[in-house]
Amino acid sequence: MSGGKSGGKSAAGAKSQTRSSKAGLQFPVGRIHRLLRRGNYAQRVGAGAPVYLAAVLEYLAAEILELAGNAARDNKKSRIIPRHLQLAIRNDEELNKLLGHVTIAQG
Repeated sequence: MSGGKSGGKSAAGAKSQTRSSKAGLQFPVGRIHRLLRRGNYAQRVGAGAPVYLAAVLEYLAAEILELAGNAARDNKKSRIIPRHLQLAIRNDEELNKLLGHVTIAQG
């Protein structure tokens, strides 16, 4: 036997596929699942819950970054700064309602 790990499920030389890549997401499904289990939110966590939560978080991040990028471009800047995030959130009705009581440093 060689010194490497040999799991019985994958074929020799086959790469394992992350749950994030299976779901077509960038956010880490495995890490979110671990945090849900360790966070004492419930006794058990279903397999679909972290995938759904990762998708929601990824969508919100993409939405905010899109609007912040537009704000940066409007100010003739190529880099997003906290002020651009603040402008993006406050100028969007739904994001402002969601993040109404949030303070952004240097915003």
